[in-house]
Order: sequence, then C-alpha cells, then structure tokens
Amino acid sequence: MPLIHPMPDPVAIHLGPVAIHWYGLMYVLAFAMFIALGRVRIKQQHIAKQGWKNEDLDDMLFYGMLGVILGGRLGEVFFYQPEMLLTPLRIFKVWEGGMSFHGGFLGVLIAMALWARKRKRNLLDVYDFIAPLVPLGYAAGRMGNFINAELPGRVVSNPDLPWAMIYPNLNDNLARHPSSIYQLIVDGLIVFCILWPFARKARPRLAVGALYVLLYGCARFFTEYFRTPDWEITVAGLPVTSGQMLSLPMIIGAIAMLVWAYRQPAARTA
Repeated sequence: MPLIHPMPDPVAIHLGPVAIHWYGLMYVLAFAMFIALGRVRIKQQHIAKQGWKNEDLDDMLFYGMLGVILGGRLGEVFFYQPEMLLTPLRIFKVWEGGMSFHGGFLGVLIAMALWARKRKRNLLDVYDFIAPLVPLGYAAGRMGNFINAELPGRVVSNPDLPWAMIYPNLNDNLARHPSSIYQLIVDGLIVFCILWPFARKARPRLAVGALYVLLYGCARFFTEYFRTPDWEITVAGLPVTSGQMLSLPMIIGAIAMLVWAYRQPAARTA
C-alpha cells in the first residue's frame, strides 16, 4: 500500500499578518548550517594557515545568500519555467517554491568571485573553502520541496514499493517515487559524507571544489531517473532529462578541473 503525501500547510507560523513558510525556514536552516560548518572548517589546520576568520564567513554568507536566491530563482525561470516571464510578479514569490540548483550554483560562483575580488583572495581557495558547506544546505532545500509537495517522482513500476507515495495535489492517485527525498539523501547527505572527510586534509588547490561539482553532477544525474522531468529529449535512443543535460557539463568540467588540480605540483594546497 503506497504512502500518502501528508500535504502539510506550507505556512509554518502565522505572526499576525505575516506568514512564515516552511520553504523559507529551510533556507534559514541551510544558511545556519553554512555558518556552523564554516566555523568548524576555519579551525582545520590547513584552512587556519590561510588566514580565514569568522568575519570572512559572515561577510561571505551575505554574498552567498544573494547568489543562491537570485541565481536559483532566475535559473528556475530560464531553465524550467519561462512562462513566468509573462507574469513577472510570480518571479518574486520565492516562498511558493521553485529554485533551480544549477541557477543557484552559477549565482554563488559569481557572488564568490565578487567577494574574492573585494577581499583580494584567490578565487579557487574560496571555492575550495565553501564546497563542503553546501551539501547539507542543499538537503534542507530539498526538504522544503518535499513539504511543498514539489518535484513528484515518476510513477513506480512496482506499486508495492514500501516508500512509494501518492501526491494528492496531482489528482491522479498514482504511486510515485518521492524524488525530493531521494535527492535530499543522495545529492545532499551522501555527497556531504564523502566530501567533508576529503576536505579535512590539505588538497591541491581546486581539488575540493572540483570534487564537489563531480559528486553532485553524478548524484543528480542518477536521481533524475526517478524524478518527473521538467522536459526530456532523446539522445541516441536514450531519454535525457533537463536536469541531466545541465549536470553533464558539471561532470565533464569537474573531471577536467581535478586533472588540472593534481597536475599542479607547485600549487598551494587548500
């Protein structure tokens, strides 16, 4: 018997006329974990040698928040929901959900480049520093998607799958994969469990950042098989989803960056 999505109220708290949404709270949780993990990372010996301070982390978070929110929302519009351009006010309703990771990823890259220039830091060191702080925040975002009943999965081939789930908001009574939970676990928690231990030791410059991009790209490519695609094309007779198309350049680019990082014997480790 499949599970039924609980369809919780998207509003977590009402404070008079102000409604605080669960989706927004998950982003607050993501940013809080960024700060908490960042405080731990600053104390790691090889990071401390680079002169990182708590003030850097706080300042970086501001830039990162802008990158995530602006990039994530604009990515959602241009990659997945261009029809929002017909009703521009919808673009600002971020509490309704709809944030593209790939757009947010690009937004953060740009925001960190601006921060690195302001602080006169090596941009690759900045990417290496923040990479292990990202996966748990991503997981929190996927929990927000689940609460909002977003990202329903594909219909399961075996309706007796114990965790198959019916989404009442789809009105089709079909058992589906809870793909947002898959992505929370695989793209978020598992990636973190691999990347964090790797980043605890000094590595060639850009190796940590590149490994994150590779891990996420591979994880996302896999979990896309269980998610209802926003759009899908056929390549050499095989279906390829929008998320997989956006992840392929990440995988290829990350492999190239890792090769480059480990071929720089004189590069300072990070």
